[in-house]
Amino acid sequence: MENIIEIKNVNKSYGDKPVVKNLSLNIKKGEFVTLLGPSGCGKTTTLRMIAGFEQPTSGHIYFNGKDITELPPHKRNLNTVFQKYALFPHLTVFGNIAFGLKLKLIPDGEPKPNKKGEMVQKMRKYTKAEITDKVNAALKMVDLEDYGHRQVSSLSGGQQQRVAIARALVNEPEVLLLDEPLGALDLKMRKDMQIELMQMHKKLGITFVYVTHDQEEALTMSDKIIVMKDGVIQQIGTAQKIYDEPANAFVADFIGESNILSGTMVADCCVNISGHKYECVDKGFKRNEPVDVIIRPEDIRIVDADDEKCLTEAEVLTCVFKGDHYQVTALTFGDERNEIIIHDNVEVKVGDKIGLFIKPFDFHIMHKARLINKVEGEMYDKGIVEFCNGRFECTSDLPEGTPVTVSIDFDDVELTDDEEDGIIGATIISAIYKGSYWQYIVRTEDYYDFFVDNDYEWSIGDRVGIKIAPDKLILEVRNETQE
Repeated sequence: MENIIEIKNVNKSYGDKPVVKNLSLNIKKGEFVTLLGPSGCGKTTTLRMIAGFEQPTSGHIYFNGKDITELPPHKRNLNTVFQKYALFPHLTVFGNIAFGLKLKLIPDGEPKPNKKGEMVQKMRKYTKAEITDKVNAALKMVDLEDYGHRQVSSLSGGQQQRVAIARALVNEPEVLLLDEPLGALDLKMRKDMQIELMQMHKKLGITFVYVTHDQEEALTMSDKIIVMKDGVIQQIGTAQKIYDEPANAFVADFIGESNILSGTMVADCCVNISGHKYECVDKGFKRNEPVDVIIRPEDIRIVDADDEKCLTEAEVLTCVFKGDHYQVTALTFGDERNEIIIHDNVEVKVGDKIGLFIKPFDFHIMHKARLINKVEGEMYDKGIVEFCNGRFECTSDLPEGTPVTVSIDFDDVELTDDEEDGIIGATIISAIYKGSYWQYIVRTEDYYDFFVDNDYEWSIGDRVGIKIAPDKLILEVRNETQE
């Protein structure tokens, strides 16, 4: 299939805040593509740039091979369905759907030469009969044939959403953009509309670009999913590929439920987790490289502790019946006791000692996103280094003004509940539980992201203070020519 949309090296910033960072992707004709990610990841901004409602700070957007980066929205052969539908309350269902048709100009016959001999295309508006036929066809497409006379205010949320889709489709766009269109619906209606949208896409054969933060919606409907975080694409693939083979710990944590543990690659196809060595299928890692190990709960089997299949033993903390399986939380034995979640059809009791079996193929090994925090700073005075708009005591006696690179281990960054108790303030933007501790990404005011390992539980969006002990700051003189 040909590419209908190509986005090349697109950046978007609001002031000094980057929202989309060097984004490149291709969307093929007829695909159902979903932009998926948490709030603030840049997915809606990307959709609005495709629609023409936002201009990229840099980069280009192509539609059928033509650069449309600066083309206004009404000249792009695509339509958008918004989360709040944006219907006209004073118009009927028919009037809402017909609104765009009444303004649209279409070719009137073949181009003809003017007095100068130039070929000119005469344009005209749709006739009332043509508008009626098109609106009725659109109403039929969304199963609202008998609703044309109704006021939109008298419709349910699901019906209003269908009117918004019909209004977008009546102009026969090549691409339909949908910005979280199911967000305002209740759970049952949302699931029904997921099926309807899939059927509509199959029937129409046009390209759908869908934005959502709901993983289930993305997994249910999409031909291709684009997972985003902080304006950067994390992974592109089919629903099955992204679920079964996540590219990193963020994708694994965001898509479905996962156990994410820290480990070390001892050798090819062998990973050490908390002192236990396990067979896996991954190769190409450095010897003794720190890694993230992803294990889906449904890939862990409960066996007797003395069973020959038992790879490790654990103590049951909870066992909850979920209808088609039991959700078991257990604490493994080892150098470090990891809390893991298991989905199995075996009922166990709190306090039981159980064995766990995992196939080599079900250990997913990932490179760690970062091994240490490194931030550029400058000596403010002897024994004081300045970085991230804060002045930290250190053990260095380098002279004032010396440019330095400061390295800090994840577990040496201390977070405080009260922002005022820290040297600088920051916001929790990511939280992943790694079996025995939490790994946070904490963003400072100047947009540096600290990775922090901590036993305490905070929520995404929490404001915290940051402190670092003087002897935990590792300073290296930075050559100005390297900047």
